[in-house]
Amino acid sequence: MAASTKGKVCVTGASGFIASWLIRRLLESGYHVIGTVRDTGNFQKVAHLWKLSGANERLQLVRADLLEEGSFDDAVMACEGVFHVASPVLVISASSTKEDMVVPAVNGTLNVLRSCKKNPFLKRVVLTSSSSAVRIRDDVEPNISLDETSWSSVPLCEKKKLWYALAKICAEQAAWEFAKQNNMDLVTVIPSFVIGPSLPNELSFTASDVLGLFKGDTARFSSYGRMGYVHIDDVASCHILLYETREATGRYLCNSVVLDNNELVSFLSNRYPSYPIPRSLNNPYGKQSYELNTSKLQKMGVKFRGMQEMFDECVQSLKEQGHLL
Repeated sequence: MAASTKGKVCVTGASGFIASWLIRRLLESGYHVIGTVRDTGNFQKVAHLWKLSGANERLQLVRADLLEEGSFDDAVMACEGVFHVASPVLVISASSTKEDMVVPAVNGTLNVLRSCKKNPFLKRVVLTSSSSAVRIRDDVEPNISLDETSWSSVPLCEKKKLWYALAKICAEQAAWEFAKQNNMDLVTVIPSFVIGPSLPNELSFTASDVLGLFKGDTARFSSYGRMGYVHIDDVASCHILLYETREATGRYLCNSVVLDNNELVSFLSNRYPSYPIPRSLNNPYGKQSYELNTSKLQKMGVKFRGMQEMFDECVQSLKEQGHLL
């Protein structure tokens, strides 16, 4: 346990996959954390947080809802920094529309930022975006290297009805516009597909997709195409690094390796031969060859964990929680 506290910060969506791991690392670093959840009385959702080292002394859970105007005021007002990790809880189905996904994502982000604006002592907001806001493009240029200046194609997302990606694009752009208009110190972390051990027993969408692969289900991963992968601990550490580094500015791509989906399943089927992992997957985007340029974080000393470590720890976690035999 850390000997002294570093101050008080807020983490939105505290019970989620990334947020839980971030809270773990913040507590270990000596921070006092105010975590927001939609229902503080849902012990099943928050039990894993109270098991974290330092939680009894320096963790406080408060109720807030992204879609309730002003519900983050009290949580944010007490803090020097805010990590906005939460996304609206939505049921994604074949009938989901653009408005179903994009409007709540944008409104939820602006709701949190409006609360942040009311705190005159707030030093910085670190927002969790997604590589979905960067990598979905129809560039014909081969071997393109995408960096923090890159944005996904809105027309392509609309054409393919990729409403999650469109929501991430619109929410991050709305955040940047708000920060500019209100002179707010904002930094965004842009993780690729996050892999690793899950603290919550209830799996996130991404962890559920990975579990599906290990059970031979190709449906969801077939829609991904070429994609980056990153260890959850690297994602959490980068959030803290960017909060603590005063010179940090703008967007930061957080990624370890980029693979075609067939390269992914080839690696997994060879690494874990006892599971019915498919040998190949469809690629809805055709041939892709982009990379993700993470030199901005690497120049800050970040070294990303590799595929073997992130998936070994993910599989071990799925086994320990009873999701995988």
